[in-house]
Amino acid sequence: MTKLMLTYLAFDPATRHVRLDPHEPAFFQNPYEAYAFMHGASNAFFWEEFGFWCFGGFDDVNRLLRDRRFGRQNPAGIPDRSGIGQDRTRLSAFDGIETNSMLELEPPVHTRLRTLVNRAFVSRQIERLRPRVEALANELIDRFEPDQVDLLPAFASPLPITIIAEMLGVPVEMGPQLLDWSHQMVAMYMHGRTRETEEIANRAARDFSDFLRGYVAERRKNPGDDLLSLLISAQEDKQKLSEDELVSSAILLLNAGHEATVHQTGNAVRSILAQGGDPRRFFMSAETTAATVEECLRFDAPLHMFTRYAYEEIEAGPGVIVRPGETIGLLLGMANHDPAAFAEPLAFRPDRADQKNVSFGAGIHFCIGAPLARLELQVSLKTLFERLPQLHLAGQPRVRDTYHFHGLETLAVHTGR
Repeated sequence: MTKLMLTYLAFDPATRHVRLDPHEPAFFQNPYEAYAFMHGASNAFFWEEFGFWCFGGFDDVNRLLRDRRFGRQNPAGIPDRSGIGQDRTRLSAFDGIETNSMLELEPPVHTRLRTLVNRAFVSRQIERLRPRVEALANELIDRFEPDQVDLLPAFASPLPITIIAEMLGVPVEMGPQLLDWSHQMVAMYMHGRTRETEEIANRAARDFSDFLRGYVAERRKNPGDDLLSLLISAQEDKQKLSEDELVSSAILLLNAGHEATVHQTGNAVRSILAQGGDPRRFFMSAETTAATVEECLRFDAPLHMFTRYAYEEIEAGPGVIVRPGETIGLLLGMANHDPAAFAEPLAFRPDRADQKNVSFGAGIHFCIGAPLARLELQVSLKTLFERLPQLHLAGQPRVRDTYHFHGLETLAVHTGR
């Protein structure tokens, strides 16, 4: 295998095989350098460390996300992705949640679950939350230390977890515990997990599930106007959610309702501050605010890989034959920087005419929480920079070693007040 250009990446043009350790700091700190090289070499390649074909061209990723011959549900059942062994009894609690999660299911079950949950996430419902998000953003900023603060625990994390907890009707004071359970569970999706990671994730899944079952029982007796009560009572063609489906849906919404938004908030603040000048210029109107958020989503996305299973033998790309049950990787962060789809993809340009991204996915698994995430980002970023226009970095932020999730370890800033 021949090394070309990047010392940490090896690419064989004959086979289109790539050796690239996702835990290599030079890569996860700045994956866009490797993506740029691969755009010039091959948008489709076999990533040896993951063991499957990956696609990073914008059109390919957009197309494959919508191709119903691929899906999230493994036709062979829940896989053991770790390579540790096929006995999954150690993961019974985690698997119990995955089995009923609409993120991991296909129609007709996915359609029924999504239809029931979606009514709370349509744009007109989410828009009603704008005053609450703005008030919460101001409350959090009021609590900042006068000179320096780490924006991740002080702002980026508490805002989305508070909003989704209030929507679901679970105690907001449980926020730190919900975050812990979520972090422990999503560690299961990262490359190179260990037996310890699995045991911690399974314990978190069990505790999270037990907590929600208790809360569901309480809500059945005393329903409110929250999302949990809505899911309990919701009917579509006389099909209610089973308790297992209800618990899995609530956990998915709590996890997905903050995880990516925390990463994106940190990435967005870093991106905007890197432009220099007065950051308020990006938030002069509702239109410029929305455009800035879309460019932040494209420029430095919080999720860089989403996987799919093949349901039949398919030529996924030129010369790439995928057989039933095999996995493909769709590289969202790479697609968002495709020079064939974007002029100057490495430039931060909210006013670009070619504004688009695949950061929320596409097709039937398009992120159900996209309207909420967009609103939270628009309101929180605008409020932050209007309140603290002199905000500046207190040091160079470092990215977490958690590819394919892409977020910062810390985001220390001087408030300028």
